Amino acid sequence: MEDQGGGGGSTKQMNNAYVDTSKAERAVWLMKCPPLVSRSFRAPPSDPSRPVAKVVVSIDPLNSNDDDSPPQFTMELAGTEAGHIPKCYVMDMSKDFIPMSVFSDTPQGKMSVEGKILNKFDMRPHNQNLELYGKLCRERTNKYMVKSRQIQVIDNDSGAHMRPMPGMISFSTSGPPEKKKTPAKATDTKRTRRDRGEMEEIVFKLFERQPNWSLRNLIQETDQPEQFLKDILKDLCVYNNKGTNQGTYELKPEYRKSGD
Repeated sequence: MEDQGGGGGSTKQMNNAYVDTSKAERAVWLMKCPPLVSRSFRAPPSDPSRPVAKVVVSIDPLNSNDDDSPPQFTMELAGTEAGHIPKCYVMDMSKDFIPMSVFSDTPQGKMSVEGKILNKFDMRPHNQNLELYGKLCRERTNKYMVKSRQIQVIDNDSGAHMRPMPGMISFSTSGPPEKKKTPAKATDTKRTRRDRGEMEEIVFKLFERQPNWSLRNLIQETDQPEQFLKDILKDLCVYNNKGTNQGTYELKPEYRKSGD
């Protein structure tokens, strides 16, 4: 890397490409949000002058200097009434992560450092929206579970296209009959990953059927790669290391259906 701007320069050359580092020290927040919130952010706003969301910071003035009472962050979405999306979310802050920076590039090939990650947040529905969020998840799960069937009209209904062509069938006059090939086991076939948002909805649906699932049974039900399914379960569930349900997963309290 070569500094192109002198001692206080803000442009560096790396692998024959210039990187703008003028914003390298700017504090940036990294936020992990549910797919429905991400889609809400990307949707074109009805009024471009209005913010898509606001963050509310709650501080206890009596314990503002106490490390055991950090500020509480809450995000409220704007303009979600039509989509029936929960509006209020809790933002769990964490500072225990690997130092990271944010980069951007343009179609013209310009690269920039947009800032340095100061805080990391994990979003989850606020307690007042848990019932609405659970209902939305169940609706989406039901939608994904419905298999679409198509009816095709065949113009040539004589069945000629279904008849075997000459040479396709051969008869053996000597030798023992050939053994049928054993079909490959399901475990030997490569599983295809579904969309993560779709898989989360399917997992919620499965835990409505029963509260505890082993990893093996979940793989059989979803037909998903083991590591991909483990990553989803890590975010949505807790693993029972002991007790009557040892070796099984169950939903975290914030994702359980109210009344369970």
